[in-house]
Amino acid sequence: MEQLKASPAGHAALAPRLLADVGGTNARFAWQAAAGAPIEDPITLPCADHVSIEAAIRIYLARIDRPRPQSCAIAIANPVHGDRVQMTNHHWSFSISALRQALGFDRLELLNDFTALALALPGLGADQLHQVGGGQALPGAAIGLLGPGTGLGVSGLVPDGRGGWVPLQGEGGHVSLAPVTPREQLVVEFLTQRYGHASAERAVSGMGLVDIHRALCLADGVLPPEGWSAAQVSAAALSGQQPRCVEALAMLCAWLGSVAGNLALTLGAKGGVYIGGGIVPRLGEWFDHSPFRARFEAKGRFQSYLAEIPVWVIHASQSPALAGAAKALDQN
Repeated sequence: MEQLKASPAGHAALAPRLLADVGGTNARFAWQAAAGAPIEDPITLPCADHVSIEAAIRIYLARIDRPRPQSCAIAIANPVHGDRVQMTNHHWSFSISALRQALGFDRLELLNDFTALALALPGLGADQLHQVGGGQALPGAAIGLLGPGTGLGVSGLVPDGRGGWVPLQGEGGHVSLAPVTPREQLVVEFLTQRYGHASAERAVSGMGLVDIHRALCLADGVLPPEGWSAAQVSAAALSGQQPRCVEALAMLCAWLGSVAGNLALTLGAKGGVYIGGGIVPRLGEWFDHSPFRARFEAKGRFQSYLAEIPVWVIHASQSPALAGAAKALDQN
């Protein structure tokens, strides 16, 4: 299976398409005239404003003055197994076949959002990437991908032996969270008591940042602010005005480094590790000086192995997962 080299054939390749990147917070839509054509008319809709994914799609199609798409690919922040989709971090639930029929698509493809992002990685330009440590990527070697947003997405690319790539489909964001410091241990205990399982996603995500901050406040006997969002904790951390917010964001970055290092070791990701999602790109230079890189490399005897692996933060004005969704439609 040549994931990035197969080209579509027939009438479907020339027909317009709807592309979507659906997360737990926002649904990003775009239109494409045909396979290989530019991705146009991007619009982002808050998921909470729409009762269903079908309703959000209909709103998008009503807003654009384009021919009705005949095919659709949706990258979604969720495992995709069988016909039924129940989002992990949002209430949307739907049948793939029923959605296709309701919207009149000839073809509807569903794939995990980070699988779609993985498909898009080879097409990213240097201007869309910011390197954080490491050396040069080894051509043709496995590539790791992860990123915190509403949840924690994890994927990657492995070479298929014929010059193409195979994207990984998994749920690596739900691996168990490993504390390194006493402060991290008390946060893990807080998360375990609250959720039953302290997964990486419970800390390395938007809600995870809020929970880390709350756990640190409680541990220090400080009343945590009510109703604070991840954006508020992050802003307070970046301004340096709230020491526990700074500590919480640094802890999130440290744990992201640990998980990213684990992924690099597991895949042998000498082709580099990419970081997507909605949180890290907003941190700017602060992330460069965070504990991320030190924790990425802190693997004992394999520190030197990881020190050579480059890490890139994805900075793209348009969701690269939309291009990955288009790639999914390009497969025969």
